[in-house]
Amino acid sequence: MLFTDLKLSEPLLKAITDQGYTTPSPVQAQAIPFILEGRDMLAGAQTGTGKTAGFTLPMLEILTRKPFNSKAPRHIRVLILTPTRELAAQVGESVKTYGKYLPYKSAVVFGGVGIQPQITTLRNGVDILIATPGRLLDHMSQGTVDLRHVEILILDEADRMLDMGFVKDIRRVISILPQKRQNLLFSATYSDEIKTLCESILRNPAIVEVARRNTSSELVTQKVILVDCAKKSALFGHLVKENKWEQVLVFTRTKHQANKLSDYLQKIGVSAAAIHGNKSQAARTKALSDFKSGSVKILVATDIAARGLDIDQLPHVVNLELPNIAEDYVHRIGRTGRAGNEGEAISLVCVDEFDYLKGIEKLINRKLDREIIAGFEPDPSIMAMPIQQGRGGGGGRGNSSRPQSAKPQGQKRDGGSHRSEGRSNESRREDNRRGR
Repeated sequence: MLFTDLKLSEPLLKAITDQGYTTPSPVQAQAIPFILEGRDMLAGAQTGTGKTAGFTLPMLEILTRKPFNSKAPRHIRVLILTPTRELAAQVGESVKTYGKYLPYKSAVVFGGVGIQPQITTLRNGVDILIATPGRLLDHMSQGTVDLRHVEILILDEADRMLDMGFVKDIRRVISILPQKRQNLLFSATYSDEIKTLCESILRNPAIVEVARRNTSSELVTQKVILVDCAKKSALFGHLVKENKWEQVLVFTRTKHQANKLSDYLQKIGVSAAAIHGNKSQAARTKALSDFKSGSVKILVATDIAARGLDIDQLPHVVNLELPNIAEDYVHRIGRTGRAGNEGEAISLVCVDEFDYLKGIEKLINRKLDREIIAGFEPDPSIMAMPIQQGRGGGGGRGNSSRPQSAKPQGQKRDGGSHRSEGRSNESRREDNRRGR
């Protein structure tokens, strides 16, 4: 199948050609016809499968099927909700890329930046709005956004939004939208929470699934390196230098550990930057830009960056610390092995994390290969400790013994769990007020 077989108009085909594409990815080939039929849709797809274009292209095509009057007031006809600022910005770029030959205006609104320029843009009129839930609620409360004309609602990374505690925010937004609209929901995993959300908003949806749910990309080579918790940072620095890695995304469980590893790497002469919820939007944008340009080799991130980071041909993802929610492992390593490219995911695992490792292997239905690196052999006499009681998290040299909360495997998740980087619902909301 070619893009020319998908009944897209000439301006869209021209934009696609400009990007060098001729053949749609599986999720695009399956999703685009359903969306063009006007059907609601639930799409389960791993990250890096081309899902953003999978909804951007047909959404733009649907807009073109109604006469455009440049003199008439613009109303928001498409609302796209994303969980993070980074993903919102990237979706916004996709809309601009594929809509470059069309007359529609789009806007991206998220926190961490001033709200007044966004208000001005919205007042001037836009056809497509991409937003994070928190900042959109700010605009709704101030009366600076009009959603009465929305024809298409798109929830991107819906599972991540629920994991971050945005379910009430999403329902508040949906409650004021027109009843007659098309709903598209994209999710990398399929939980009971997602099923409940789908039942409440989707009407006889088409189901598109291009990869088995809750599995990791087959293009990603995965392995585990066993090491003591206190040696993780040193081992990671060794791997970077020994293998001459030039671009690595490395994940930690906490903001504190992200900063600590970044500082350690810089001390041993490896350029690094940290990205997490306590960083300003300007700092996060700069860190990501420097990482993409190559001026920073190592980007250290918490799970806020596990989704939405679109980095072309990222070769390596490293878990300095395993996530305490197994599904997050899939999201993390989904940053590599994208769009048909091969990638490598390495997890540095200490004895404290063996239960987390078992949960991950059960989820992805495979046992990961184990390795031991000479000079960093784990001490067999060290007994496992609950992560909240001590070593808990691959701190490397000078690892903090400060207690860390970690939710046991299988415990019900909510907006106040450790998965939102240790924030309660109240503190998350306050974070959002300052910088959604």
